[in-house]
Amino acid sequence: MDAVAFSPAPNPNAAPFPSASPSSRARRFSIRGPPLSVAVADAAVPCSGATGAGQGYVWMSHRTPGSDTWDLAVRSKHLWEDLAAEMDGLRAGGARESLGWMKTGSLLVGRTSKELATLEEKTKVLSQAGINAECLSASSLHALEPALCVGNDGGAMFLPEDRQIDAFQAVSLIEKINRSYTPKGRYMELYNDPAMSLIRSEVTGRVEGVQTSKNILYGRKATVVASGAWTRSLLHSFLGPNSTLDIPVKPRKGHLLVLENFDMLKLNHGIMELGYVDHQGDNSHSIHLSSTSNEDEHDAASISMTATLNTKGHLVLGSSREFKGFSREVDKSILKSIWDRAGEFFPAINNVHLDIDEDKEIRIGHRPYMPDGKPVIGFVPDMSNVLIATGHEGSGLALALGTAEMVTNMILGDPGRVDFTPFSIENRFSGNSTPSVP
Repeated sequence: MDAVAFSPAPNPNAAPFPSASPSSRARRFSIRGPPLSVAVADAAVPCSGATGAGQGYVWMSHRTPGSDTWDLAVRSKHLWEDLAAEMDGLRAGGARESLGWMKTGSLLVGRTSKELATLEEKTKVLSQAGINAECLSASSLHALEPALCVGNDGGAMFLPEDRQIDAFQAVSLIEKINRSYTPKGRYMELYNDPAMSLIRSEVTGRVEGVQTSKNILYGRKATVVASGAWTRSLLHSFLGPNSTLDIPVKPRKGHLLVLENFDMLKLNHGIMELGYVDHQGDNSHSIHLSSTSNEDEHDAASISMTATLNTKGHLVLGSSREFKGFSREVDKSILKSIWDRAGEFFPAINNVHLDIDEDKEIRIGHRPYMPDGKPVIGFVPDMSNVLIATGHEGSGLALALGTAEMVTNMILGDPGRVDFTPFSIENRFSGNSTPSVP
C-alpha cells in the first residue's frame, strides 16, 4: 500500500468520530494520478459517530471571507457539487438518491434589529466575495418560510446555493467508488479493526505502517491519522511519553433530535439561528444550561436552533454544544431545551407534546474542537510521512473532500488549490491560541 488512512479510537468500546471521513480521503487518493493504493482502517464503521450525527449542511452562510478556513470551505463545496453533478449525469435517482443531495439553500435567521444588522453586514461581505446572498426582512422571510417566526424586527440571510447531504448515503457512495479499485489492488478497507500502534523501521525509526488489532499495514508513502476528538490521546499513546507534540483537540458533545414523518411542520430550507455561528464561546444569541460537571471551565451546554427536513421527510432539530468528555449518555434536559428553543422560532410545534422516552432517533456525536477554531491538517513534525487531519468540529462533512484533496496533495508533493499553511502543525501549539473565525 502507498497510503494508510485510519480512524482509531483508543477506547476499544468507543466509536470513532473522524473529523473528515477517511473514506473520502481514500477516494481522492485513488482518482488522482499517479495511481496510489490505499488502505482504510477504522475502529468501527463509517458514520458511527460525529459524521453520522450531523445535519449534513454544506453551507457558506456561516463562513467568513478571508478567514483561514474560507478557501478550504469554498474548494470543498465545489468538490461536493462536482460529485453531485457527476451522479446526476450517471444515475436515474441522481445525486438526491446517491448522496442525499438537497438544493435547499440556507437561512441564517435573527429575531432582533441588532441581529438583522449583523445579517445585513454578513450579506454584504459574502456578496463581495462572490457568494449569492440576500438579506430578507421579516415579511420577505415569511413568504419563503411561513412556519418560521422571527418577529417584526428580525429577518434572515438567504443563500440559495447552499446545499445539504445525507452522511450515510454520501459515505455509502464513496465506499462504492473506492471498492471499484479493489480488483486492481489499490483499495482495502478494514472495519472494526482499530489501530494499535505505529510500525517503525528498526534502522531509521521511520514510520513504515500501522499495527491494527487484526492486521499489519505497510504504507510506502504515508500514514494518515484521521481520529477526530481522540487525536490528542492517541498521539500520546503512539509517540510515547518523551514526545513534546500536544494537539489540543477535545470532544465537544452534541445532541440532535430526529422526528420521523413529522407533518406538523413544513420547511422549505435548511435553517440556523445566528447564535450558532458564534461557536467558539459564549454568545448572547443562544441559550445556556448550567452544568454540575467541573471537568472544564466551558462545560455549560449551549443550545442554538437548527432545523431541516432530510430526504425522507424527517424533521431534524438541533443543536447543543458542551464539553462532557466522551460521554454518549442522552441528556433529556438538553433534548427538551432543543425542542423548546425550536418552539420559539416555530410556534406550530408548541402545541405538540414531545415524549422524549418514545422511540425517537437521537443523534449524539463528539465534534473535534480546536481552541483556535480551525482544523489541523499536515505532517507531524520530525515524521516526514505521517499526517494528521482533525479539528474540523462541526464542519467535518462539509470540509471532507477539500481536506482529502489537501492531504493527497501533501503526499504527492503538489502545491494544491488551497494554501496548507494555516492548518500546519509547525509552531502552532507553542502558546495560547487565539480563536479564528470560521
